[in-house]
Amino acid sequence: MRILLAEDDASQAESIQSWLEMDGYVIDWVARGDHAVLAIEQHEYDCILLDRGLPKATGDDILNQMRTSNKNTPVIFLTARDRIEDRVQGLDLGANDYLVKPFSLEELSARIRAQLRLKQNTVTDILVWDNLKLDLKAKQLTQSDELIHLTAKEFQILYKLMQKPEHIVTREQLEESLYAWGDEIESNAIEVFIYQLRKKIGSDMIKTIRGLGYRMAKADTQHG
Repeated sequence: MRILLAEDDASQAESIQSWLEMDGYVIDWVARGDHAVLAIEQHEYDCILLDRGLPKATGDDILNQMRTSNKNTPVIFLTARDRIEDRVQGLDLGANDYLVKPFSLEELSARIRAQLRLKQNTVTDILVWDNLKLDLKAKQLTQSDELIHLTAKEFQILYKLMQKPEHIVTREQLEESLYAWGDEIESNAIEVFIYQLRKKIGSDMIKTIRGLGYRMAKADTQHG
């Protein structure tokens, strides 16, 4: 899961980034509004954390531009503006949530999970496919009630595939969800992660669609 953090306070941004990376998210950080605009145009994010008081383009300007262009990525405003009028204005602009500084990092994590649930149209933090259960909050996978240990990147790949299990996910989409700016990507990295996942959950659970990408295998065709 990839998140854009637009925050001009470097110290606070570093704390948020470190915390969310421990949650398993890939974080792109920008300190200016115009850089946030470019990032949103060039990448697909699962959630955007947006300071209202950014230089070069305010959070309000960025959000208004997003909603005008029908970009529906969940946006959580992070701001020191704590008046009721400010909250109402921020939500009316199209923010999905509004978090007033200072806030606890635990609460930020919970707010992000809530937005991801809404985006996935689920009511829990658990994705299910056949005998697999992926717990987004605990960052755990069970198969037939047996705990399967995954690395952070294996977890993220399986999450991406299980979001819409009957849809094909391209290699590029998987890379986008795994790597932040500046990360070095080995040419066969996705293939290696898929191979490792298949060793852990069964080679018939993830299907390769040649020339297109990967998807979860349909339950009724896994053994047929």
